[in-house]
Amino acid sequence: MRPSRHARIAIPTFAVCAVILAGCAGGPSVDQPGAPGDRVAAGNGIAAAGEVSGQGTVLQINGQTPQLCLGAVAESYPPQCGGPEIIEWDWDAVDLEETANEVTWGTYAVFGTWDGTRFTLTQPAVPLALYDPMPFDPDPRIDPANAGDNPDETLISVQDDLTESINNGSAPWPILSSMPANGYLFVTVEYDDGTIQAYYDGLYGPDTVAIQSALRDVVEG
Repeated sequence: MRPSRHARIAIPTFAVCAVILAGCAGGPSVDQPGAPGDRVAAGNGIAAAGEVSGQGTVLQINGQTPQLCLGAVAESYPPQCGGPEIIEWDWDAVDLEETANEVTWGTYAVFGTWDGTRFTLTQPAVPLALYDPMPFDPDPRIDPANAGDNPDETLISVQDDLTESINNGSAPWPILSSMPANGYLFVTVEYDDGTIQAYYDGLYGPDTVAIQSALRDVVEG
């Protein structure tokens, strides 16, 4: 089960960022796990114009619509997480899933369309344990040579503002996680076409919040 040879898959930078930045963050990382069946934050996301790819946990509770968890997953058994609905999902078409207490789940690379609210499969999902992603260009803001000039206390203050906006339901888009590092506040969202980055640039100034997308455009080539 692999994507078309003609599609170059852009892998999300957020997973790599978490590895590269471990130990160098000036403040805490904040994940925003949702309760099963709930969106991470109020409001709809940004729709993608074409096919996108992502990596996450697909989880289904007692016959309900499966969810694609792109953010934090609680380390319980079975796991707990929340995310958008994933349409056209079929457990019989994938491998390496688990089931316990009427919950079925597994971790997969997925390929499909994103309307800002729901993810619809367009290609077979691939278990992450079997997935061989193609190389991608990392976010240049991760590179120490491109460090931002924001002090840690500024970034933590902005992070506190974003967390409060999630808690009180005023966040205009779902936020999956945030972490101050390398002079920026890295914020992971479901998908951004530049709209979310521009919004936070206007709110906090450019080169303060670094938006990263959990879902990335599939580049044909």
